[in-house]
Amino acid sequence: MKFTYRLSLIVLFEYLIANLLRSPFSYLDSPEVWQIGFQDPASPIMQGIIELHHDLFFFLIIVLSFVFWLLFKIIFTFNSISNKIITKTINYGTIIEIVWTIVPALVLLLVAIPSFTLLYSMDEVLDPMLTLKVIGHQWFWSYEYSDYTALNLTSDTSFVYDSYMILEEDLNIGEFRLLEVDNRVVLPTYTHIRVLVTSTDVLHSWAIPSLGLKIDACPGRLNQISTFINRPGVYYGQCSEICGINHGFMPIALEVVNFKDYASWIFIKYSEENI
Repeated sequence: MKFTYRLSLIVLFEYLIANLLRSPFSYLDSPEVWQIGFQDPASPIMQGIIELHHDLFFFLIIVLSFVFWLLFKIIFTFNSISNKIITKTINYGTIIEIVWTIVPALVLLLVAIPSFTLLYSMDEVLDPMLTLKVIGHQWFWSYEYSDYTALNLTSDTSFVYDSYMILEEDLNIGEFRLLEVDNRVVLPTYTHIRVLVTSTDVLHSWAIPSLGLKIDACPGRLNQISTFINRPGVYYGQCSEICGINHGFMPIALEVVNFKDYASWIFIKYSEENI
């Protein structure tokens, strides 16, 4: 028991030191030990989600503070010990009942405006410069790029590759357990991207927290979502649907680079496909 308590204190101390020493210019794009909040946003959608969350918590704290204060006030004031006369009578307050019905309704309307704005912006798909097709399998992901023209027009101009999780014994120092893959998704920054998601067997869910992306992969159905990535980096996610025995072993690793590096990567990939 003492060892477990000491170990918890050591882990907590290491977490505090790591956060104090972390550079203000570094970003949190993968889960951390003892993490409570969100990962750092890398898209306008995720930035909007975080800001809406903070705004809602502002109202939540005010409402909870008032409700708890009112609850304790009633408990300690109107009870059979401190006030025996009032507890024997029933009092009605029409005005206060109107107030506590109208005020929560106004708060909900106030919250609904930014909520629906964010919801519609998440569902909107602009004219994309790039389309990525994501295919879920048991238990790995396949990715397809089909927006480019190969030199040989008689061949299929799209290329597909699979992405499997790297086993723990094959990881290099500094890589993340259960999150690293052998073939990452590569996408450019500052580009409107459309993601088409489907599945070949069971339900999956393609989710990347830093980008605010989470969309179901359904067999026989093609779902779509759009994204716009603000900064380069490597973003991690996992299948968020309980899809079977190896559900926890189909991670997502997304490497975002500038457009020049992305164009070079596309050229190399297409060259390999046409050899």
